[in-house]
Amino acid sequence: MIAKILSGALIGINGYLIDVEVDMSHGLPGIDIVGLPDSAVRESKERVKTAIKNANYILPARRITINLAPADVKKEGPVFDLPIAVGLLVCMGIIDASQTEGYFIIGELSLDGTIRHVNGILPMVYSAFENNIRKCIVPYENAEEASVVNEMEVIGVKNLKELIAHFMRKKISPVKNDFYKIFDSEKDNYDVDFSEVKGQENVKRAIEIGAAGYHNILMIGPPGSGKTMIAKRLPTILPNLSFEESIEVTKIYSVSGLLENKNVLIVKRPFRAPHHTISYSALVGGGRIPKPGEISLAHNGILFLDELTEFSKSVLEVMRQPLEDKFITISRVNGIISYPANFMLVASMNPCPCGYYGSNIKCSCTQNEINKYLNKISGPLLDRIDIQIEVAGVNYKDLNKTRPSEKSSEIKKRVLAAQKIQAERYKDLNIKFNSQLTASQTETFCKLDEECQIILRKAFNSLKLSARAYNKILKVARTIADLELSEKILVEHIAEAIQYRNLDRKYWN
Repeated sequence: MIAKILSGALIGINGYLIDVEVDMSHGLPGIDIVGLPDSAVRESKERVKTAIKNANYILPARRITINLAPADVKKEGPVFDLPIAVGLLVCMGIIDASQTEGYFIIGELSLDGTIRHVNGILPMVYSAFENNIRKCIVPYENAEEASVVNEMEVIGVKNLKELIAHFMRKKISPVKNDFYKIFDSEKDNYDVDFSEVKGQENVKRAIEIGAAGYHNILMIGPPGSGKTMIAKRLPTILPNLSFEESIEVTKIYSVSGLLENKNVLIVKRPFRAPHHTISYSALVGGGRIPKPGEISLAHNGILFLDELTEFSKSVLEVMRQPLEDKFITISRVNGIISYPANFMLVASMNPCPCGYYGSNIKCSCTQNEINKYLNKISGPLLDRIDIQIEVAGVNYKDLNKTRPSEKSSEIKKRVLAAQKIQAERYKDLNIKFNSQLTASQTETFCKLDEECQIILRKAFNSLKLSARAYNKILKVARTIADLELSEKILVEHIAEAIQYRNLDRKYWN
């Protein structure tokens, strides 16, 4: 007898369907699994056999062949335990084959029959939904995550006995998720606020511009000037995740095994701040079975690199391609996988090794030491950073002032107004923000009058800017104009945008 059970697997953050075919026939007793299984899949026969025994059923002494189709795709992990077990139980006549029709089944089995949590359940269930499957059986711990897929009937099971009872007589009620309430209620629930930042009005202005146009930002200043404090408050003024963006982010965290049971849907923009000792594979993703790195975990959010010059130069250089393309492609022997990486880069650094160059504290570094320190950041990487802002030390007057600073909610209103303008402008294009404009689109949407062109030409020649830096200035100027609700880019807008390239001249020229 042959049983067919529908299951799934992952390629990157995308799921695809797998047919688990189980055949039980006369012959030399044994179990063979074919269809390019890895070691974890091959070992499943022992887990399944023992789990069925501990559910009070005994596998007959028959020849059992299990095929995972399509057979030309590598199968990995223990996620096929449960569909294999169901297929065997169908062949044994314990479960009626008609009862399993239309079900997508996935899960890992313990030896005692307990069904364990698996990673990546959301993209796999979502893939099944896209293929017109409307019922699924998943581990109980994954049920809330799977129920994020609207209109999918999700059955969460704790053990094999419970699953057998569901197919035989005792139906399990589908999981109901109130994630829409969570999505609407927790978006703006932050523990920090820009009102806590004293002084630094010029830096707040640059951060507001960066948030409005989704521009990459570099802050450079002495220790204790508030760079990290400001960066951590940036998510409070960014627009809320849309439901589609939330699903994208949640799929990445699901594949990475980073979802918490209480927060099955990520409703806040990610804020990732890896330590400077991170390896390049941990940053961009990798491993024998490539997993998402920090740049993918920051998708639709912020990647904050504190003490930028302390990161390995080779680590920083691998970000150049994803900063432009918004995705990362990882090639391994087992295949090629692409992960999304549409993040906003926010970085901070000191101006010199001691940290006090240009401040009111005397710098102890020689010019050679300063040059060597700053040269850790390459020109091509610096070119990809739209806004470069100096952060001066905070004086006592600012720290001691009693009048509260502007709240994040007030800044966010202006950011949202500017982004609404961008959304309307680019509604027929596949972009949302000014920072995403291509070279040809920049020419179309960032036109300058003669006076603006004169100013930009002088800056281009004096600062020795690259073509990429030139386009970055135009995009930032476009965002400044949007914040001012101006249809045209004016002289003051282009002049302010040029100021955010001052570090090119001051430190690197």
